[in-house]
Amino acid sequence: MQRRTFLRSLAATLAAPRLLRANPPDDVTGRILTVRGPIRPEAFGTALIHEHVLVDFIGADNITPDRYQRDDVVRRVLPFLREIKALGVQSLVECTPAYLGRDPLLLKTLSEKTGLHLLTNTGYYAAAGNKYLPPQAYTETAEQLAQRWIREFREGIDGTGIRPGHMKISVNASKRTLEDLDRKIVTAAGLTHRQTGLTITSHTGLAQPAREQLDLLRGLGVSPSAFIWTHAQAEAFTNKTLEPYAELAQRGAWVSLDGVGDDNAGTYAEILLFLKEKKQLNRVLLSHDAGWYRPGEPNGGEFRPFTSIFKVLLPKLRAAGFSADDVRQLLVTNPAEAFAIKGV
Repeated sequence: MQRRTFLRSLAATLAAPRLLRANPPDDVTGRILTVRGPIRPEAFGTALIHEHVLVDFIGADNITPDRYQRDDVVRRVLPFLREIKALGVQSLVECTPAYLGRDPLLLKTLSEKTGLHLLTNTGYYAAAGNKYLPPQAYTETAEQLAQRWIREFREGIDGTGIRPGHMKISVNASKRTLEDLDRKIVTAAGLTHRQTGLTITSHTGLAQPAREQLDLLRGLGVSPSAFIWTHAQAEAFTNKTLEPYAELAQRGAWVSLDGVGDDNAGTYAEILLFLKEKKQLNRVLLSHDAGWYRPGEPNGGEFRPFTSIFKVLLPKLRAAGFSADDVRQLLVTNPAEAFAIKGV
């Protein structure tokens, strides 16, 4: 039944040339769209491309904006953002999606107080057994979902006027192949990209679902350079192999190694050394997937700092022969290229 529903949705999508036709985005083409407005890529600076300020795991059926007070979150999170600002970070891409605690106004307040460039997102999160999907994710076609996300890009999120700087979607990472609902979400992301130029940050994990997403997006006319294979480190940690990193980087996708911590930095260094040898550092993104103020827990629970890259990983890389240019490629050049609004 689910497969028939997806196939009907895809057929309707392919029969809709108005949405599939590439329309140029508005005045933000070539810019990076932050919660305070568009900036030039050269202003993005050292960037962390996959972090979280707040995540609410209550589920799409129960989430409400009154489960926390913004002022409490600001007080809790500010010291961690100021810490990375002192380390030279200029930008942070916030990856909490809708129905999981996305709060553009919170991000704008934090951006104004720290001077950091922060990005929010549009899209839906289909991992974790679909716990965080709203009802329309099941009932609407890919085209209808895309129209919702395109509207957020053009008009702003929930009446705030704040526009998304990327898409955050996900597929069920526990699966080794895409399910029909995953395909609908990815199709909606591809259609949205065709209208907006927004980069697709896709919580994926293993390489095979990443390959399938690239194939699906290619059929929609979306360049691999618009796709970020998020949580790609899972391939090394789960399947104990590095070759898929070079494979997907050579296809043009972004390989996002975004779970760096004090205790696992050695494995990340091995992956990065492999990609340096393969001359693919220009397709790699780094981050921590850290932070996570959790509504419902005392003082927001344990908040993990955004510092392991700078305090643990970079010293290991420099000791292994990484140059200042290599580091700049990973933390400055690649993020700016990955998140600049694409001409379509």
